Amino acid sequence: MVSRKNITVTREKPTGLNTHFNVPGQGEVTRGELARQVSRGEHDGYHTRKLPDGRTIVASNPNGSPTDNLS
Repeated sequence: MVSRKNITVTREKPTGLNTHFNVPGQGEVTRGELARQVSRGEHDGYHTRKLPDGRTIVASNPNGSPTDNLS
């Protein structure tokens, strides 16, 4: 499993939607691919959410610290 602090956002849309991420050992992956990996339990500390428009996004699990989100 990959530690949450090692996954970083590499690209986002002007709206703020994260579209690409750097995953150690994999390089850059899309939001969709990362969401599939998280759904399969490959990344400890993350879960997926379904947006009203049908897109799936990745979010870090809450831990009480506002600084521990995707960077």
